[in-house]
Amino acid sequence: MDYGAIKAAADAAQKDMSGFLRDLIAIPGESGREERVVRRIQLEMEKVGFDRVEIDPMGNVLGWMGSGPRLIAYDGHVDTVGVGELSNWSFDPYRGYEDDAEIGGRGASDQRGGVVSAVYGAKIMKDLDLIPRDVTVLVTGTVQEEDCDGLCWQYLHGVRGITPAFVVITEPTDDGIYRGQRGRVEIRVEVKGISCHGSAPERGDNAIYKMAEIILEVRELNSRLADDLFLGKGTLAVSQIFFSSPSRCAVADMAAVSIDRRLTRDETWETALNEIRALPSVGKHGAEVSLYSYDTPSWTGLTLKTDCYFPSWVTEEDSPYVRAAVRAYEGMYGRARVDKWTFSTNGVSIMGRYGIPCVGFGPGAEAQAHAPNEKTWKADLARCAAVYAAIPSLWAET
Repeated sequence: MDYGAIKAAADAAQKDMSGFLRDLIAIPGESGREERVVRRIQLEMEKVGFDRVEIDPMGNVLGWMGSGPRLIAYDGHVDTVGVGELSNWSFDPYRGYEDDAEIGGRGASDQRGGVVSAVYGAKIMKDLDLIPRDVTVLVTGTVQEEDCDGLCWQYLHGVRGITPAFVVITEPTDDGIYRGQRGRVEIRVEVKGISCHGSAPERGDNAIYKMAEIILEVRELNSRLADDLFLGKGTLAVSQIFFSSPSRCAVADMAAVSIDRRLTRDETWETALNEIRALPSVGKHGAEVSLYSYDTPSWTGLTLKTDCYFPSWVTEEDSPYVRAAVRAYEGMYGRARVDKWTFSTNGVSIMGRYGIPCVGFGPGAEAQAHAPNEKTWKADLARCAAVYAAIPSLWAET
């Protein structure tokens, strides 16, 4: 393999990649509103020479190269979170900025930069004849990840039957090769009370007071959760609180919280819910513990209802997928760092639900995700495109 030629092609494409990313940043596209972003990616895929480009009924954009029976996919989600409090930004999050080294704007790291590198990585594969004859390469720009990670692959694999041999996830990896992540589950805990006039609270049964006891026990539970040598510790956090009351002068008759529960290896939604159900205050107050579900339509109007359970996953370090990514990186950029994500990715469905192996490598940094003044690095765009281009041939050799 001519690593020098691959690096040179990626470096030569850096200007085009930067312009493409700036275009994508300029288009707001939160979950369910990604149409303009998807169509811009479609145009770029057609421009650089994909063999076939389609927008599927869910609204994902798919670009295909090659015609072999074995499929390798490169996945990147195209939606972003919102911009939050604008006063926390030192520049316009959609106009963004660019200098010699960096590109700033919402989605720069999380994770439109990964889509850009995958599109141009595929172009390099085609230009340098790096796609093995028995391989097809698929680049996906997927939707609704920020609202419901992995939902897109419940459609791509679960409905359409697309089954890659493995998937390269292009979320930001801080220049590392990633091979796993904790999972998560979205839990609701609800307790009922009896309202009465606030001037005589003893006549009622205050649901907020009950929930206060539950919250303290939930907080303490966090310190007792399982740990894993590679993925790290399971965690939980109360993320939202709700109540109902007839007025500000009445005792609350319902209180509920949302819990963001991160799952380490071998934890499931059942184990997570049962731990909370076992808390003394939950039993004492008859609280209901349940799993959230998601049924928001995509930008095309397609609805795919699912439980908000996102399994953890780990790809073994000596697997052919991780080895191919490490060889590609080390052939051009020196010793590779193999690690894991702290946050969640579409791998929760690809490997967590369906057992399709995943390996991660993407431009940008985890710490930039969902943060004000988000940015990525131009050198990362080129480095990732080069590594993506080298992976299929190296994997085919295994």
